[in-house]
Amino acid sequence: MSTSASTVRPLAASDVDAFTYETDVLVVGFGCAGAAAALAAEAAGAETVLLERQSGGGGSAALSGGEIYLGGGTAIQQACGFADTAEEMTKFLLAALGPDADAEKIRQYCENSVEHYEWLVAQGVPFKPSLWDSPTWVPPTDDGLMWMGENAHPFCDLATPAPRGHRVTSDGFGGKVLMAVLGDAIASSAVAVHTDTSVRRLIVEGDHVVGVTAGHFGETVTYRARRGVVITTGGFADNTEMVAHHAPQLVGLGVNSDGGDDGRGIRMAQAAGAAIRHMSAGQVGISLIPGMMVRGMIVDELGRRFINEDVYPGLVGQAALFEHGLRVWVILDEQGYDEVPENERWGVAPHFVAETVAELEHEIGMPEGALQNTVAEYNRYAGAGIDPYFHKSARWLRPLRAPFAAIDVRRGIAPPEYGAAGGGGAEVFTLGGVCTTVDGMVLDLDGEAIPGLFAAGRATSGLHSWGYISGTSLGDGTFFGRRAGTAAAERR
Repeated sequence: MSTSASTVRPLAASDVDAFTYETDVLVVGFGCAGAAAALAAEAAGAETVLLERQSGGGGSAALSGGEIYLGGGTAIQQACGFADTAEEMTKFLLAALGPDADAEKIRQYCENSVEHYEWLVAQGVPFKPSLWDSPTWVPPTDDGLMWMGENAHPFCDLATPAPRGHRVTSDGFGGKVLMAVLGDAIASSAVAVHTDTSVRRLIVEGDHVVGVTAGHFGETVTYRARRGVVITTGGFADNTEMVAHHAPQLVGLGVNSDGGDDGRGIRMAQAAGAAIRHMSAGQVGISLIPGMMVRGMIVDELGRRFINEDVYPGLVGQAALFEHGLRVWVILDEQGYDEVPENERWGVAPHFVAETVAELEHEIGMPEGALQNTVAEYNRYAGAGIDPYFHKSARWLRPLRAPFAAIDVRRGIAPPEYGAAGGGGAEVFTLGGVCTTVDGMVLDLDGEAIPGLFAAGRATSGLHSWGYISGTSLGDGTFFGRRAGTAAAERR
């Protein structure tokens, strides 16, 4: 048998002299989706092997803020005094996750959200019944619930608002705690974990996927999966060639990942006939402090506001990058800056300060009168708590007064969790991937399931299209990971 580390073309099972390992279900990738898939497959009675190319589990999920988007009336929502339904959650996600978001996946996710919350808690994932009540990327506290723009225009007019950002209790970012808990659950299960094992190709019999080849310390090993292979290898933001090919607007930006989102799992599935979807879409973590932005405004290079500043900041990031090339500034006054506690500023200080808007406009290099007109219009209505242009909540509206400041988003920030490693105008990750059913079956170009092949997490085109809300990666990955693992286990 000969194999190549570079090709992703499937290998015929007839070319494998003898399989190194055999199991019922083979899960590729030990992030949150892979862990959930392996736990679900094992719970369904399948012998399960979980492969990970690093020396331990975690993946990009371990580096995340730890928000999981859940709703419909979870115990945390109830404890914080909020009523919610799956129907209202569905309305919000359909609007927030962009045109052509997967309506059936969203519906299934929302209808089963309370059950999924309870499954996470049963694994040991901690959530604190308290609310963080102002815009931020990651709160500096351990509060267990936060708004994700549900109470901002236009979404508050489309669905009854309820906070649904469920934060894993942690000192700092919660992703590490989530993965530690799921890792402990895997260790307590019968799932066999093979680390330092890099999957290279799928193995097929006709149109059926029956296993994989992998590299392990320079040796080639082969795995036969009697029931199914589940790909949970992440997105492709670390693969510069794939990004340039599919999502050129993301080229050259910082990447929010563990460095291993190389798209190989997607390419292996494609080589076996998988269809792909929304490959140009990406989440944009723009380098601004939401608490500063809502107290002032965000404008483009011509001094124009372009979005409601109190929506989920990832949607601001997408608009800033895709519509304005990140040539945007946060404009606020001294009072607005001072109102943001120092531990929420992440080291951000104004790049330009001036006594008049005209001077600030000149320092930035905007056309004369452009920013002056924007601030004058904003102030004209803000005193009455009105924003007829973008309908920002009255909670954040007041006239801006001298001295004024501008923050150049392209200069970046350094979250405390990253320290000196932070910076840059934006951090991105990809949202597109292989097409799957709600049960994780990978679909081909005819919309038919590829027998024996399943996928979950960022290797798939999940809930999203051209929109993103924090928590829908960890939520999507764990929820549909469970479904993929169960479906693979039940396949005969």
